[in-house]
Amino acid sequence: MAFDYYPEVLMTRDALLEKLANNMSEKRFRHVQNVGKAAAELAERWGYENVQKAELAGLLHDYAKEESEATFKSLIAKYQLEPELLNWGNNVWHGMVGIYKIQEDLGLTDPEILRAIEIHTVGDAKMTLLDKIVYVADYVESGRSFEGVELARELAYKKSLDAAVAYETAQTVNFLSAKRERIYPQTLATYNAFIHAIKAN
Repeated sequence: MAFDYYPEVLMTRDALLEKLANNMSEKRFRHVQNVGKAAAELAERWGYENVQKAELAGLLHDYAKEESEATFKSLIAKYQLEPELLNWGNNVWHGMVGIYKIQEDLGLTDPEILRAIEIHTVGDAKMTLLDKIVYVADYVESGRSFEGVELARELAYKKSLDAAVAYETAQTVNFLSAKRERIYPQTLATYNAFIHAIKAN
C-alpha cells in the first residue's frame, strides 16, 4: 500500500521520494522504501489505525543516517541534548539526534512519528504500537537477508510485535557483546522489558 500525500510533511509521495533520493545513497533509498512498505503491512496486521502515518515513519526513519559526525555534534549542541550522546556514534545518533534534522528539513512536528524514529535503533522499555512497528519493520524489511531474518518475520507477522521486538533486541545485544562493543543503556532496558515475550512464543 502506498499513499499519494503525506499531510504531516505537506508533501506528495512523489515529492517526498525525490527529497529522500537526493538525500541518501541508492542503497539507503531502497531500504527506506522497503521499511515504509513493511511498516504499512505491520500496521494493517496489528490494527494500527493510521497506516499512512506508519508508512511515512518508515520512509523517514533513516533520513539522517548518512549525515556527517560534525552535523550530529552540531545538532546535539544546538538543541542542548544530553552530553552523553557525544560518547556514541551514528547508530545511536541517526535516530535520537536525526529527528532534529528531520524537523528542520521537512517541518515534521508529529510527536508520534518523531518518537518512533528517535528510538528505532535503540528501542525503549515502553513502546507504543507505532514505535514497535517502525523498530521491527527496519529489521524485517524485504531487502534483509541475514541469518535469523525469516524467524524475525514469522514473529513479526504471525506471532506478536512484542515477540519480534524481543527477538530483534536479543540478537542486537548478542551481536554487540560478541564484538565486545558497548551497548546503549536504552537497548538493555528494551531487552529486559520485552524478553519475556519471546519465551511465550
